[in-house]
Amino acid sequence: MRGGNEPKVARARQLRKVENDAEACLWHELRGRRLNGHKFVRQLPIGPYFADFACREGNLVVEVDGSQHANRSQDRYRDETMNRNGWSVLRVWHSDVLTARKSVLDTIVAALDGRLNQKMIAVDAKFLPSDISEKR
Repeated sequence: MRGGNEPKVARARQLRKVENDAEACLWHELRGRRLNGHKFVRQLPIGPYFADFACREGNLVVEVDGSQHANRSQDRYRDETMNRNGWSVLRVWHSDVLTARKSVLDTIVAALDGRLNQKMIAVDAKFLPSDISEKR
């Protein structure tokens, strides 16, 4: 985030230093355009929140959730804020990143390719298209 808000930049840098094992594992697959040439960044500030991973060209946020996120109302506000800012949100489980990584990566690619373009709430993932993409 060049020329951005210094407190947010500092917070994003701090968050990148304390990633968990699933985030580290997924970052290994996403960094350096390793996933079909798509560029991802970590801990991108969006409104008052920080996205775990974001692909700017696809306006996609990928959040890696642990069990503390199950049925958490705060995540709904976070997702709505990101959607209003033009970002689609894909939430995947921490355990799935570690045990079913190929499936998680396939789901990310489907969202980026437009094959996943409608709201989806499943046991293993949740996809919320941005408010902007729903109007197209």
